[in-house]
Amino acid sequence: MTANAAGQVPVITIDGPTASGKGTIAHRVAQALGFAVLDSGALYRLTALACLDAGVSPQDEAAVAAQAQRLDVRFEGDNIYLQGREVGALIRQEHVGNYASQVAAYPAVRQALLERQRAFRSAPGLVADGRDMGTIVFPDAPLKIFLVADPGARAQRRYKQLIDKGISANLDDLLRDMLERDARDMQRAVAPLAPAADAKVLDSSQLTIEQTVQAVLDDWQACQR
Repeated sequence: MTANAAGQVPVITIDGPTASGKGTIAHRVAQALGFAVLDSGALYRLTALACLDAGVSPQDEAAVAAQAQRLDVRFEGDNIYLQGREVGALIRQEHVGNYASQVAAYPAVRQALLERQRAFRSAPGLVADGRDMGTIVFPDAPLKIFLVADPGARAQRRYKQLIDKGISANLDDLLRDMLERDARDMQRAVAPLAPAADAKVLDSSQLTIEQTVQAVLDDWQACQR
């Protein structure tokens, strides 16, 4: 399928579990193609942070969905603002990610963020990373990548990310949290983590970032033919 066969702005979706590298790969691929980027996980993390700031329990689906609907969010380059405050590093903290994973299972929360995510689709194209980009948000995307890596490699990557940002971390705790999050994401009733039927599964365990990016770009070129 060519990028314009559906008469839509082309989208490349990159889904996968926590710390599979999808965010980094999405940004590099978008940069190479001149496309925009959607970090869908950031919207869920921003919802989580807004809820934590407001003292909302993760068990209160209606209150969490209400926070998602009225998110005051702004993306500017590498900066992410919530109610005018730069929170790019804050939303990457593990307790925020764990909260986000819990509330991402709620249908009302997912619905509240669905149209906001689709609004990122603009010319000349979009690279969208998340967990249900290819299955739910952009099911007509001409290229769908499902990025995987073994849990040990993913835990090491997340540990390095956090340490590089000056955030203390424990590798064993990260691995345990990651496996629990994987289980929640794959077992939830709404939009479970799974590759789309027409997705290309790419295992990056033994690949460098550059090799993984090139593999996605090669797949993109192939689907243009």
